[in-house]
Amino acid sequence: MTNKEAIKKYRNYLEIEKQYSNNTVIAYINDINSLINFLSSEDLGDLVYITNRIAKFYVASLHHKYDPKSIRRKISSVKNLYDYLLDEEIVNDNPFKNVVLPKSHKKLPKFIYEDEMVDFLDRIDESSDLGKRNRVIFELLYGCGLRVSELINIKINDIDFISKEILIHGKGSVERIVPVHELAIKTIKTYLLEARPNLSIKSENKYEKLLLNFKGSNLTTRGVRTILNKELEKQASTMKLSPHSFRHSFATHLLNRGVDLRLVQELLGHVSLSTTQIYTKISKEKLQEEYKKAHPRYKRTK
Repeated sequence: MTNKEAIKKYRNYLEIEKQYSNNTVIAYINDINSLINFLSSEDLGDLVYITNRIAKFYVASLHHKYDPKSIRRKISSVKNLYDYLLDEEIVNDNPFKNVVLPKSHKKLPKFIYEDEMVDFLDRIDESSDLGKRNRVIFELLYGCGLRVSELINIKINDIDFISKEILIHGKGSVERIVPVHELAIKTIKTYLLEARPNLSIKSENKYEKLLLNFKGSNLTTRGVRTILNKELEKQASTMKLSPHSFRHSFATHLLNRGVDLRLVQELLGHVSLSTTQIYTKISKEKLQEEYKKAHPRYKRTK
């Protein structure tokens, strides 16, 4: 079977049986064409004759052109091709089955420093109903380390104003209780008394969720992102923030102040401690930075 015939057969499989979108199919075929171009340039024959040794040679050649993430994606594409060819009994083995792939570098979560966070929160204009609501959004995202999906699903009845706690409906229907600081409680009360009633009357339906949009309906995750972008623009801020940055900052700031990692894990609602441990990398970098600035002996070694 020629390369052209193999690709035509595989494309039909992706489009008809897998029902992948046109863009996804194109991405797969482009990755396979990269392999074909390599085989052609090295005079190594057609796709159906490739060996494990050639597969390893191909992976090694990619290191000079692509980052680990791109390499892993390209090899995933050709692996899937050979799994298909194997099922169709066109080849006897998947030559890419046991190739060693580079490890993807985990990006550290983005966070902002404590003084920047305080400045951002304090500069929110609370003179309007939406301003009061916006202050609640960001106080809770940062103050409780919430996911945006958790934030928008908070019901008024989930808040215990006496104990200063909120019942959070997390991933996989797992619930947890998180503490809320006094300033956030005060901000929520102001919003509930002075702003939410005005937003609520704009809709015929009465919603139980704490946060409403300007139409009086439940706020969405996309809505939170839009609100953040508008707030950054209003403050003429150069910070590049996403709603998730508040959660990252919450975890990083707590660890920087010596809070136990397992407690941070519980507050974030992480099932695995290893998920939380990525924040220790940020914390250690901050520690190293402060050490370099503060220790009297550090500069003397320069």
